[in-house]
Amino acid sequence: MGLLNSQKILSCSKHKCLQVLKLAIELDVEFVEIDFELASDMMNEVMQKRENSKIIVSSHMKCGTHSKEKLCNLLVCLQSTGADIVKLVTEVAYITDVAPVFHVLTHSQVPVIVRAVGDRGLISQLLGPKYGAFMVSGSLGGKSIPGLPPLLSIKNIYKLDNVDVDTKVFGVVSNPVGHSKGPLLHNPAFRYCGYNGIYVPLLVDNIKEFLRVYSCTDFAGFSIGLPHKEAAVACCDEVDPLAKSIGAVNTIVRRPGDGKLVGYNTDCDACITAIEDALRERQISNGENPNVSPISGRLFVLVGAGGAGRALAFGAKSKGARVVIFNRNFERGECLARAVSGEALPMDRLDEFCPENGMILANCSAIGMEPDVHLTPVSKENLRSYDLVFDAVYTPRNTRLLQEAVEVGVTVVSGVEMFIRQALGQFKLFTNGLGINHPRLPYFIELSVFCSFLYGV
Repeated sequence: MGLLNSQKILSCSKHKCLQVLKLAIELDVEFVEIDFELASDMMNEVMQKRENSKIIVSSHMKCGTHSKEKLCNLLVCLQSTGADIVKLVTEVAYITDVAPVFHVLTHSQVPVIVRAVGDRGLISQLLGPKYGAFMVSGSLGGKSIPGLPPLLSIKNIYKLDNVDVDTKVFGVVSNPVGHSKGPLLHNPAFRYCGYNGIYVPLLVDNIKEFLRVYSCTDFAGFSIGLPHKEAAVACCDEVDPLAKSIGAVNTIVRRPGDGKLVGYNTDCDACITAIEDALRERQISNGENPNVSPISGRLFVLVGAGGAGRALAFGAKSKGARVVIFNRNFERGECLARAVSGEALPMDRLDEFCPENGMILANCSAIGMEPDVHLTPVSKENLRSYDLVFDAVYTPRNTRLLQEAVEVGVTVVSGVEMFIRQALGQFKLFTNGLGINHPRLPYFIELSVFCSFLYGV
């Protein structure tokens, strides 16, 4: 596909610019893009001389909240030039600013290309085909450009050729969101099961406002990441009892019948079963009762009192563990400790904390997450007091904490294992149970395991 963009030559004189555009048309460049400011002087001559070229007239709007009316008025002006295709590029401050762009797409009289610039505008490209965009843009060579998905992702992960007006939208609501591997799992899983859905990254600053703006039934479900898991509880019309008791939601589903938002927590079961399974083999070899949780009676040392930490604290308590919580904000840790009849201690006492051997350590903080991969909550030497170390961080897969735990002979559970299990629970909720007995469900599990190695470090 050929494309000449006049914005790149605006520094030239209009005469020179016209010469270049004429040459492009003489060479039958497939698409020739003219900036709206130049179109009034050049359009008539360009349209008369072109034979096969398609003319795109484009306009770039500066950052700000642009109403549907303002965008539609600009669209009318672009259409009035007689262009074959119109293009609108707008800078956005929040992901909610992209909603009027989708409205413009569905109300145009001619083919439209839109792009919302920046990380918060990424969905303008990933969801563009659903709303009728003429084409979308992507980055080349694996380079990261805010708001532009890599072309390889468009082709291999999102497969935007398959997206249409009936496609249901799912995504991970988080800030930051670039580290999420959810699209690597959910998009292939939808295709395996024949479900018409797409799962996209959603960089959200205010979850309440995001859910208010994107309230149509096409936005069918969300994975909730940091820092929104606790705030999400108040955003739901109904909350599952487990999620309500934990005080954190990691999954929201829009109920098809009435459009109500229902909140769930799949983190709790994912974390606890991953830890139990890792300890079960030792439990059996020691002749212990396999029907009793291997967590029961143990001292469970939890780092972090956010959404994931709350899920793990309640899960550990339900299995009979004694919970001790360390959190940077001591008051917050103390509040969670009271809720699970546990104990909270200051963060600066974590590394020296060693009242007994055979403890379980669970890191549910961001310590060790990219880019700060050199950090660890507990020194290597003091890890010897633990029987098992779990790290909810999965970017990188093999954190410094896990590496050093293995070096001193401690059983480890990666955040990838938790991620896979909670994502499987979400997938079942997103598809209304399609994943439970679907014959292709094993493919989803195999894909999950593959992905854990794909981005492992």
